[in-house]
Amino acid sequence: MPYKRILVDGVKHYGKHVILTAGGCNPALLEKSKIAEFCKDMVVRIDMVPFGEPFVERFGGGDEVGISAVQLIQTSAITIHTNDEARDMYLDVFSCKDFDAATVIKTVEDWFSPKSIVSETLLRK
Repeated sequence: MPYKRILVDGVKHYGKHVILTAGGCNPALLEKSKIAEFCKDMVVRIDMVPFGEPFVERFGGGDEVGISAVQLIQTSAITIHTNDEARDMYLDVFSCKDFDAATVIKTVEDWFSPKSIVSETLLRK
């Protein structure tokens, strides 16, 4: 299948999905404009092509207030959910074009200086 273009150990996959949780981020996590700029920077760093501008909104109630953002890319999407109170970020980067998972982690570190990061990379068949 020619649309499966990520090759790992001789097996073709449809896409790569990095799932990341960053805990205890700096105050930049609380700013919609910083989240939007982060999305744009992530697109560049992982060598993707954006589709439109990032959509970024704050909503929720009580201890569940946070920002959600979506940056469509030509090969899928980058999605973010945050929690203002804990300063936690939940990030998903999915693409059928290969990218470096370590670059995703480094970009989060550069922008938000989290106290902790947990991530996993899934290959979608």
